[in-house]
Amino acid sequence: MRQRIIIIFIAIILAIGAVVLFLRSRDNSRNDNDIAIDNPAELQKSLSETKSAEEKQDFLAARDIYKKLITDFPESTNIVNWQKKLEDFNLKLLFSNRIIPGSISYEVQPGDSLAKIASKNHTTVDLIKKCNNLSEDRIFAGQKLKVWTLPFNILVDKSQNILLLKINDDVFKTYRVSTGANNCSPVGTFKIKNKIVKPVWYNPQPILPEDPRNILGTRWMGFDTASRYGIHGTTDPVSIGTQATQGCVRMLNNEVEELFIIIPEGTEVTIID
Repeated sequence: MRQRIIIIFIAIILAIGAVVLFLRSRDNSRNDNDIAIDNPAELQKSLSETKSAEEKQDFLAARDIYKKLITDFPESTNIVNWQKKLEDFNLKLLFSNRIIPGSISYEVQPGDSLAKIASKNHTTVDLIKKCNNLSEDRIFAGQKLKVWTLPFNILVDKSQNILLLKINDDVFKTYRVSTGANNCSPVGTFKIKNKIVKPVWYNPQPILPEDPRNILGTRWMGFDTASRYGIHGTTDPVSIGTQATQGCVRMLNNEVEELFIIIPEGTEVTIID
């Protein structure tokens, strides 16, 4: 009986504590929003700083100010615009030769190849070439290269028909996609098993890349445990944003080519309803 009374007492204390924490959190959230709404001078200052950074082509500073704007002014009607700007600067910085957080300056060693460097740093040869403006695979000992080292992951939301390219929990880039008709895209976590330029579509006979009946577009990134499915391009761009595929994730060709450059084999892909 005594043990039961103690357990009930502890449960009551925990419940009261949870209510107090909730009320404090709500008040803090309300205060933060009040600060954002009631502080137009701070907003104008930040917007002026982004304009100045963009004019100087200081993309890192511009990106960081947009991050702060999104955090400080979550109620703003411009937040979607700011998110798009932030993602645009993410890509500009990723594809530039500037060393930024998430990348290193790598000195090529004797016996190195782009494939070895990419494999060692969990990135792609294509991304190393793009960052360093290389038109061929040939490199030499002592050469300095920008190499991306932070792993990306992908989240596909079927209810929104969007693909989020992420670093940990931070959204790096948002893409509109098509997912499976009648919600048939598989749900779960997969890894990119293979990557193919100009894929052949088997339906069930092979349809070559040049054939307009080949619905895979210009790139294919296949899943491991759901080998029938993957991320690919399209010959039907108007379907993007709808549930229209046989279960795969369909992207615009220029966007799937961009993603193909960025993510290596082994990248984790999570699909949710």
